[in-house]
Amino acid sequence: MQVRFSKFEIQNLQIMISYKELGLVNTRAMFAKAVDGGYAIPAFNFNNMEQLQAIIMAAVETKSPVILQVSKGARNYANQTLLRYMAQGAVEYAKELGCAHPEIVLHLDHGDSFELCKSCIDMGFSSVMIDGSALPYDENVALTKKVVEYAHQYDVTVEGELGVLAGVEDEVAAEESHYTKPEEVIDFVTKTGVDSLAISIGTSHGAYKFTPEQCTVDPQTGRLVPPPLAFDVLEAIEKKLPGFPIVLHGSSSVPQEEVDTINANGGCLKAAVGIPEEQLRKAAKSAVCKINIDSDSRLAMTAAIRKTFAEKPAEFDPRKYLGPARDNMKKLYIHKIVNVLGSNDKLIN
Repeated sequence: MQVRFSKFEIQNLQIMISYKELGLVNTRAMFAKAVDGGYAIPAFNFNNMEQLQAIIMAAVETKSPVILQVSKGARNYANQTLLRYMAQGAVEYAKELGCAHPEIVLHLDHGDSFELCKSCIDMGFSSVMIDGSALPYDENVALTKKVVEYAHQYDVTVEGELGVLAGVEDEVAAEESHYTKPEEVIDFVTKTGVDSLAISIGTSHGAYKFTPEQCTVDPQTGRLVPPPLAFDVLEAIEKKLPGFPIVLHGSSSVPQEEVDTINANGGCLKAAVGIPEEQLRKAAKSAVCKINIDSDSRLAMTAAIRKTFAEKPAEFDPRKYLGPARDNMKKLYIHKIVNVLGSNDKLIN
């Protein structure tokens, strides 16, 4: 007997794409090596093809493992089906560029529900973050544990979060930050079974990470100098969870040369300030094995595009302004990998 399904039933049939079929890896072994080696894995957010190309070119050129991060908003923008093939294409592109054994993770950044995390896992993501940090502690534990139990059935790794970062990034927004409480981390990790933990020690989302009132002014340059990260909190957490993978969100440095280029070519970024790179270098040598960078890429892309439009106002071919943007992002990614995170030359090919 022939079985027929309605259009609605077909749309709701379970679709399960294993990330292993796409050539991706999860973060487990990657993070273990980073913690032991005293470096951090770059987690670069992307929204389009040019960003993805730049990330893969930089990772291959520097022989670095890399995490491709996608927020809920970016996933909606790019389309979940296209993302699956873009991730698979990224792996094949890395091989084409000469990397025989690329280590590429496709990671959901700031997942806000079990349903979203499940959907990403089912569509080939190799890692997901469930962000219940704004919930009461017990609710955060329960939600995170639910995601972990589902993800681990498919060998997908899970990142949880304790503490709240200030700033705005896509759908994630908070006016005030709250440092992670070291006394909670053992209980949280034990009860949830997460594979890594995002903490709050003073980093912040977006290009405006601190108000001018929170900063001091460099008397020589006149630029804003942000407050230092709370390394005492990080050290306390490391003592509670020795060797456990720690993650820093909101870690863009907001390069002032990119801000200056944007402002010199019609932009208006006032008081944009990020995390000093020397502080990120210090964090990368600790148990922090994943550092998230998004705003810096946006700034590099926007700066190159604005410069092209200012110098060639008649230009309308997207390749002529997105090409320089891609090159500028690649330059930024290589700098971060080599000079900040120290993840270069970690691939065995």
